[in-house]
Parts: sequence; C-alpha cells; structure tokens
Amino acid sequence: LRSGVPQIKNRAPAAIQITAEQLLREARERGLDDAPKVPKQFITDREELSQYQQTKRKDFEDQLRRQRQHIGIWCKYALWEASQKEFERARSVFERALDVDYRNQTLWLKYAEMEMKNKFINHARNVWDRAVTLHPRVDSFWFKYSYMEEMVSAVENARLIFERWMKWEPDDLAWAAFIKFEMRQNQIERARDLYDRYVSHLPTARAYIKYASWEEKNHEFVRCRGVFERSLQELHPQERSEKLLLHFAKF
Repeated sequence: LRSGVPQIKNRAPAAIQITAEQLLREARERGLDDAPKVPKQFITDREELSQYQQTKRKDFEDQLRRQRQHIGIWCKYALWEASQKEFERARSVFERALDVDYRNQTLWLKYAEMEMKNKFINHARNVWDRAVTLHPRVDSFWFKYSYMEEMVSAVENARLIFERWMKWEPDDLAWAAFIKFEMRQNQIERARDLYDRYVSHLPTARAYIKYASWEEKNHEFVRCRGVFERSLQELHPQERSEKLLLHFAKF
C-alpha cells in the first residue's frame, strides 16, 4: 500500500550546501525581508487627535497591565504624554511608576529631565529634592540638582544643595565639584575654606596634593608650603605616599 507521504529516494547530502546566512542575504538583496512601512498619519482636527491619543493611551495601559514592573514602558508613556503637551498626565504616569519602583534611578532622572526640558523649574526642584532625600548616596542626583540651580542663576540655592550633600560625607569627586562651583563664582576664599574642610574630612595624601597644587596654581606659595607641612604633621608616616613627598620636594 502506498501512503500519501512522498518517499525520499536519495538521502545523500546535496553537493552544494545552502546556509541560513546565505538565505538571509539573498532575502535582503531581493527585498523580501523589508516589512511594509507604517503609513504616516496626518491629524486634521481635534476629534482625530482625541481618538489617536485615546488609542495610544489604551495601548500603553494594556502593556502595563501585562508588564507592570517594566520601567521602560512607564517612561515611554510619560514622555509621550509630555510630547502631547499633557504635562499633568505625564506627571501622573511618573508618579504611578514611582509607586511601582521608587528605587529606580533612571525613573527619577527621566522625570526631572522632563520637567527641566519644558522649563518647569519649580516642578524639577520638587523632583530632585525628593530624589536626593530618598537616595542621598546617588551622586548623579546631587550633581544634576546643583547644576540646574546654577544654570538658572540660583547660586545660593546651588550652594545650599552642595552643603546638604557634604553632610553625607561623600567622596573626593563631590568635594571637587563643590570647589569648582565656587571657583566659577570667583569665590576664592570660599574655595580655600572648602579645601580646608576637604582635607579635614578626607585626610589623604591625594587630598593634600590637590590642595597644595591649587594654592601653587594661584601663586600662593607660602600657603602651598603650609599645606605640605600640615600634611606631614597630620598624616601617619605610612599614609605619606611617595607622590606626596615628591611633590613637596619639587616645590
């Protein structure tokens, strides 16, 4: 009896083998894998705009029902609302996302950047303030918060933010950022005071070298020598690095 299944007469491998890569390459060359492009939509009246927005919101909400923990979807949703100039809706989406995962740093950054981009400075202040309160060890929040205040010429606000940051005893980069901020304001004495606090909080050879080099750069040679001498008095002999001693000797 013959079955309906065709019988294979020759089971030997073909002389010319075709790889998957070759098939894909030929498909690209013939344009077989080009997906049809979504046609552009032109919205001509308020009713069409409203329908488009409702459809888009429903799509985002459906995605979130399936993947509530996916922060990327929350961010896209909120930023899309902002692109529609629906800023209250955008804030609502961001706040809902924070209820899901307030520990996510990207979420806070996107939220604050949305407010800054659209020049809602007071709203941005609120977001940054909450971010640094909940995440005081995330340096990028402090950096961006203080920089925003400086960019809008709120110098005293920026200084207060740096002072709040210093209470958390951050690392060298934070102190360097504060000192550079004061230098941009041409506040030499304030910068010197910060260097003094810096070496008191982080008494390392690296800190003393930075302090002394800064004084030397400002042609304050007596102060520079004083910093080096202070380092020899306050640092334990084992903490006096070869680099520190060489800097002092060259000076």
